[in-house]
Amino acid sequence: MPRAGFASLIGRPNAGKSTLLNRIIGEKVAIVSDKPQTTRNRIVAVRNHPDGQVVFVDTPGIHRPLHRLNVRMVDAAVETLREVDVVALVFDASTRPGHGDEYVAGLLKDVTTPVVLVLNKIDLVAKPKLLPLMERAQGWHPFAAIVPVSAATGDGVERLEAELISHLPESEPIYPEDFLTDQPERTLVAEAVREKVLQHTRAELPFSTAVIVDEFDESDRDRILRLYCTIFVEQESQKAIVIGRGGEMIKRIGSEARQDLERFFDTRIFLDLRVKVNPDWRNNDRALDELGVPRTARRPRKPR
Repeated sequence: MPRAGFASLIGRPNAGKSTLLNRIIGEKVAIVSDKPQTTRNRIVAVRNHPDGQVVFVDTPGIHRPLHRLNVRMVDAAVETLREVDVVALVFDASTRPGHGDEYVAGLLKDVTTPVVLVLNKIDLVAKPKLLPLMERAQGWHPFAAIVPVSAATGDGVERLEAELISHLPESEPIYPEDFLTDQPERTLVAEAVREKVLQHTRAELPFSTAVIVDEFDESDRDRILRLYCTIFVEQESQKAIVIGRGGEMIKRIGSEARQDLERFFDTRIFLDLRVKVNPDWRNNDRALDELGVPRTARRPRKPR
């Protein structure tokens, strides 16, 4: 009997959860940045194996919330702990454990679901330093297993997948074999644009930036997709940063996002970007609803 079930990826911001998810799935279903708090929504993506099917739930990094946006992000991560069959706690092994890591581990205190500790970014760590880290981590929680991996190189990822599958119940596949992710196409477009904003703007800007798709015109989809998006910032000075001198920055963001989207959708893309100021969108429930940030987390459901 094959196995099938849900596996949650949790951890602090910038632990490499989205990079790991993309590595496992083999497709770019989550945007990646070296900026913390890149992931804002729960992302469901499916990986099929000969031994079964893993439905991964990638969550926002767990951190101290300062805005309504952050509250929703952290709630989305914490709510998954009791809704999945196995939890993968992703830790950045290239950093020293701190109070934030102990806080995240503390959230698991009353969780009866098996938890696998994933020591990520081992390509950045000298091997003699891994054993002391693993010994210290054993005091955080009675982990079902500790698996060192590198999401960047793929080292250890197959072992991690095998470990996660071993904790899933015997079951027929939950999703069809060709199912990839639950992310709506509009969300994938908005996230592709936001990823380029994160890559090319100053460090203080990403937290106050959001992207919505105003129009998704697929009337001639086989030939071209016409996409119209708005990038929201909180201040006029930030708007100037995103646009750049002579429009240079917004052109670069649009060009690179368009290339990624053409590869994903396998068709030509027309991408129109505009920048608007919305001073308090991170605390505005209506704006967060429009951006698709969930108020509460719900277990993904089997498609009909």
